[in-house]
Amino acid sequence: MAATHSRPLSPHLTIWRWGPHMAVSILHRATGIALTFAGLALLTWWLVAIAEGPQAYADFVTATTHPLGLVVLIGLTWAFFQKTAGGIRHLVMDSGAGFEIGRNKTFAIVTMVAPLLLTAALWAWILLGDRA
Repeated sequence: MAATHSRPLSPHLTIWRWGPHMAVSILHRATGIALTFAGLALLTWWLVAIAEGPQAYADFVTATTHPLGLVVLIGLTWAFFQKTAGGIRHLVMDSGAGFEIGRNKTFAIVTMVAPLLLTAALWAWILLGDRA
């Protein structure tokens, strides 16, 4: 039997310092999954409700205007903006820019903050637009 040699281990997550760039990478993947499953389910439900007639569409509107429905819609809106911001960040980095440590961290933070602001602004406009 072959002798066991001491081999170097691959870097493990415990030795890496977490940074905003890692969070953005994970969010980019997670939002893609959320948009794929929840977004497609909601889109399918909406299309079926339109096809089935006024009562089915009224049921859809009732469900989506319920507070829990609004939480889902707001979450999907944030996921859309987060995925878009992450995609823009990846596009810039694919061009060879933004790899400096300071610039990368700043860009990652902007990639997390901008979707929150855009989601808040859009839903403020949607929910309060008639009152202003």
